[in-house]
Amino acid sequence: MKETYTRYERARIIGARALQISMGAPLLIRTSRIDPLEIALEEFQHNVIPITVKRK
Repeated sequence: MKETYTRYERARIIGARALQISMGAPLLIRTSRIDPLEIALEEFQHNVIPITVKRK
């Protein structure tokens, strides 16, 4: 079941992942892109980012 995120959660997840990539974290997909934000967006679209959102 795919979880739906608010736009704020989505921005936070993608931003955090882009920061990880820019600091040298390994990529989770094969891509020809070099911009960390574009890579993070592509990873998010493929649903492979290992970040979860805890809600009350």
